[in-house]
Amino acid sequence: MNFNFINLQPYSNPQYFIYLLIALIPMIIGLYNGKRFKTYEAIFSLVFIFLIFDGDHWQQGINIILYLIYEFVITFAYLKYRTKKKSPNKTWVFYLAVILAILPLTAVKILTAMPVGTVPFVVGFLGLSYITFKNVQVIMETRDGAIKEIEPGTYARFLLFFPTISSGPIDRYRRFKKDFDKAPSREDYITDMQYAVRYLFQGFLYKFIIGWFFGTYCLPKIAKAALLVGNSVGGLKLSWWVLAYMYCYSMYLFFDFAGYSLFAVSISYFMGIHTPMNFNKPFISKNIKDFWNRWHMTLSFWFRDYIYMRFTFFAMKKKLFKSRIRLSQVSYFLLFLIMGFWHGLTWYYIVYGIFHATAICINDAWLRFKRKHKKQIPHNKFTEWFAIFLTFNVVCFSFLIFSGFLSQLWFGWK
Repeated sequence: MNFNFINLQPYSNPQYFIYLLIALIPMIIGLYNGKRFKTYEAIFSLVFIFLIFDGDHWQQGINIILYLIYEFVITFAYLKYRTKKKSPNKTWVFYLAVILAILPLTAVKILTAMPVGTVPFVVGFLGLSYITFKNVQVIMETRDGAIKEIEPGTYARFLLFFPTISSGPIDRYRRFKKDFDKAPSREDYITDMQYAVRYLFQGFLYKFIIGWFFGTYCLPKIAKAALLVGNSVGGLKLSWWVLAYMYCYSMYLFFDFAGYSLFAVSISYFMGIHTPMNFNKPFISKNIKDFWNRWHMTLSFWFRDYIYMRFTFFAMKKKLFKSRIRLSQVSYFLLFLIMGFWHGLTWYYIVYGIFHATAICINDAWLRFKRKHKKQIPHNKFTEWFAIFLTFNVVCFSFLIFSGFLSQLWFGWK
């Protein structure tokens, strides 16, 4: 049978949700009665994943199978090494496992940045980044001793968990396994369904109404006006239309991505899995660090836990820096440069990373200054609202960089 007539790219249109909710009914009935139909869940997930990668996307489907085999070999080989009696636990073995785990993602990022037509084949697929993050997390927690055993079936379902496969949120293996190993009580599952329905409708509002308004209706018109006016004035080609683009794109980026994340969390709750939330009112952040505790939280916490903290502990152990302030600054720049490169090998993603690292270092310096002069610096509702206003504008400017529109405006590159 050819399923190519069905567009099953995750959360892309209302028709998708009809198929999805119908397929969820047996799971909902089972969980309501305290039973988790793991076999049906596996078949359900595999069918929907197949329908993502069928037709013109068949090559990506082959890639994901090869990738999973590759990552399973690395993860379980390292697990065997770590759980072996009298294991030497050599650091280089851990580093090798992590490097091999991220090698496919790194290769895809480099190869896709090359001119079109120069690379005949790229081993990539939808969701490669987020599956890699989950796999690296398991390897690192295996190294720490937090994970002592991995069940192959549960691990495969964790990596391929259908609601979050394409763009997160990024769950943690131990948290996922705790939910997956048991069915919730009827009372708890009724609460889960209440949240699921709420998040589903909130997602529709965010992605298909507000996100559509800013991204599909307003943004192209504003971009066209900004380019026309910019080309007429010359120089840096800046105008009030660029400012309008900055705010409009920021709203589109939030509502579109937050809407997608709400869909993923909603479907997870229908399946009795408490996938963590990705956003927590980021535009009321009082400083840039507060923003990163609210924006794309599962990604920012992943980068914090597995890059920032680990590099900081490594640098402290090796005594690479005498000053803790200098160490934190270097760690921030490393963190956000990696985040920038992860988004893509283009100048505006890298500048976006440098911008946020600089903003956090300036914020830390300001907080240290405030602690020393707290009697002289007022703190009231006005200063709090000003901090929110300032942070909002700093963030929106960073999104203007991230959007790549300045590249199009200045250089004609999309």
